[in-house]
Amino acid sequence: MLWIGAFTSSIGTWMQRVTQSWLVLTLAGSSSAFFLGLDSFLGEAPILLFTLIGGVIADRRDRRQLLLMSQYVQMATAFALAALVYLDVIQIWHVLTLSVITGVAQAFGGPAYQSLVPSLVDKQHLPNAIALNSIQFNLARVVGPLIAGAALTAFGMAICFGLNGVSFLAVIAALLSLRIRHIPPLTRSPMYKELRGGFSYVRHEPGLAGLTILAFATTSLGTPLLTFLPLFAQDVFGGGVAQYTQLMACAGAGAVTGALVVAWLGKFPGMGRTLLILQMVFGALIVLFAVTRVIWISAVLLFGAGACMVMVFAVLASLVQLIVPDAMRGRVMSIYMVAFRGGMPIGSLVAGYVATFASAPTVLTINGVIMSLVAAWFLLKRPAVRNI
Repeated sequence: MLWIGAFTSSIGTWMQRVTQSWLVLTLAGSSSAFFLGLDSFLGEAPILLFTLIGGVIADRRDRRQLLLMSQYVQMATAFALAALVYLDVIQIWHVLTLSVITGVAQAFGGPAYQSLVPSLVDKQHLPNAIALNSIQFNLARVVGPLIAGAALTAFGMAICFGLNGVSFLAVIAALLSLRIRHIPPLTRSPMYKELRGGFSYVRHEPGLAGLTILAFATTSLGTPLLTFLPLFAQDVFGGGVAQYTQLMACAGAGAVTGALVVAWLGKFPGMGRTLLILQMVFGALIVLFAVTRVIWISAVLLFGAGACMVMVFAVLASLVQLIVPDAMRGRVMSIYMVAFRGGMPIGSLVAGYVATFASAPTVLTINGVIMSLVAAWFLLKRPAVRNI
């Protein structure tokens, strides 16, 4: 039930992401690279500010109720954006403000969701469940942009934002149907002490600190690949929204394939070493995409990059979830999410700023090289991660 509801909602989310990027590109004009990065930054920045608090609350409160409140807020912002576009009063600051509100809702809902999933499956099947969750999100990455492209052409932007708002009803219904409830501990310490306990656990658990650093490196250096796709579609390949949605669909198809592979493998020996090798390959594919100017080759590289990205994400999340005990899950996952999700706005903002002086292909080339070097360093120098 949760998978079906999340899949439906994810289709709407990807519709909005594609449409919102194109809206920012339309509103910003010559400053589009900067505002694309800024919009991504503001949507993810609340992760840095509030997710740690959200993790403590996820260990103290009913996780399902936290998730429901998060969905209600995100649904409201989607409908607000649809109304502003429909009434033709939309301005760039409206988009940026609603991105911040959505990010705040996700900061409190994210740790609750990450903590809820392990309560629905046995521990031995957890990597499969995490990979299946990646499948629904990335299958939506294929379906969502295709629907968004058709809806944009036929009806305009407002319908895409409105459909995203409607899609939240599916995940809300799924959450209401769940009977599993989180039983918070009867005794509670002050919030700052519980948060400090989470940091202490991460610091002293072998491998967790390394996985957290790798999560930040992967998202901060890899996210600009998707952030800059509208620019590649328009400036590098000379296309429009159709070209952009096709590129997004290629990346999404690769992501679904990668998630299927991880779901098939489940828990297997040498997951840490495999993770580092995949991250090196991911960095190399980003570099090749940045320097290629043949559209079909770029599509193939995007497919491979999407597969590697999701495989890295799924294996990272699986390793963290397998290590952490349930009583600490909300706090530890919130720390992990700060690194994982927090890398996205920082990477997008820095990449968008640098691209105003250099170019999007140059930025992606640098990012891909750094990502591969980071993975190689961990592979050679950090046995705590390599041997997990």
